[in-house]
Amino acid sequence: MRKKLVAYFSASGVTKAAAECLAKAVGADLFEIKTQKEYSNVYTESNKEIRKNERPELADRVEQMESYDIIFVGYPVWWHATPTPVNTFLESYDLKGKLIIPFCTSGESDIDETMPTFLNSCEGLAVHEGKRIQGTGEV
Repeated sequence: MRKKLVAYFSASGVTKAAAECLAKAVGADLFEIKTQKEYSNVYTESNKEIRKNERPELADRVEQMESYDIIFVGYPVWWHATPTPVNTFLESYDLKGKLIIPFCTSGESDIDETMPTFLNSCEGLAVHEGKRIQGTGEV
């Protein structure tokens, strides 16, 4: 049986709700991607991070990442891109041999807008086509 992980970054709680629902539906462990330093102004700071291709330090790590076969990675769409904490997460582990499945939450933007910045952190990895989730009912 394949071991699954749902890792997610959520600023407002929308992505968290989708991740929790997904983890329950597929029988996966859950991991919240959190930055070491909280954002004081998420909109201006995230815009700067994305424009400068920065990688904020994360607060925690997944224990025994090597034991997971499938990793769902969830995030909100920020500035038509993947939030940089997600890139930090993806670049912090050896994920070769694992299936990466992205999902995003957004009211209007599609996941295709974020894929260039997501894939920048996935060189040589198996990445399945992602999906935008507008509500937990779509999980």
